[in-house]
Amino acid sequence: MTHEALIAAIQAGDTPQAVELLDATPSLAEARAESGVSLLLMAIYYGQPEIAQEIAARRVQIDVFEAAALGDDVRVRDLLADQPEQLDAASDDGFTPLGLAAFFGHEDVADLLLGLGASPDIASRNEQRVAPLHSAAAGQHLAIAQLLIDRGADVNVRQQGGFTPLHAAAQNGQVALIELLLDHGADPHATTDAGKTPLDLASESGATAAEQRLSSTQ
Repeated sequence: MTHEALIAAIQAGDTPQAVELLDATPSLAEARAESGVSLLLMAIYYGQPEIAQEIAARRVQIDVFEAAALGDDVRVRDLLADQPEQLDAASDDGFTPLGLAAFFGHEDVADLLLGLGASPDIASRNEQRVAPLHSAAAGQHLAIAQLLIDRGADVNVRQQGGFTPLHAAAQNGQVALIELLLDHGADPHATTDAGKTPLDLASESGATAAEQRLSSTQ
């Protein structure tokens, strides 16, 4: 059986169908999408943790990127003990273990990786160029953002398009994260490549509370 049916089940969020396919053909757990991304990571990207766990249970081994995205700090520690060079490495789609942990909200994994020496500012090796703090902001994970800042992350780091973490927080209306970033030196006047400030993005997205907070910095 080809892996397209499993991809379709992942995209549809059809856990029973995914389990049926995996039970019938366990080797599907090792399959990858055309992009090179494992179907385990694809399931996580599509917000299907149950399917991801079903795939992981049938894998001979998972890699550090998959373990970080799953939030499995024990596996992350064990994998890095064997392959420490993977600490700041990039997955097939360009994301680091820390970036994946930050985006998916796995604070224990992020803390472990930083404790092992992961760079808090390392950008993804793809056109997005997102740093872990961008990932935490995009995933709306305040505690991880605080953790990254405490470990020295640059609050004004820029990703593709010139966006800073404050731009993301403003666009998503995350007032608590806006406060955290401003308290640690985020520039409220920073502009994207298109000339947009965080206040502009808050206004455009209808994030009234964020807009009011950022207006006070002008």
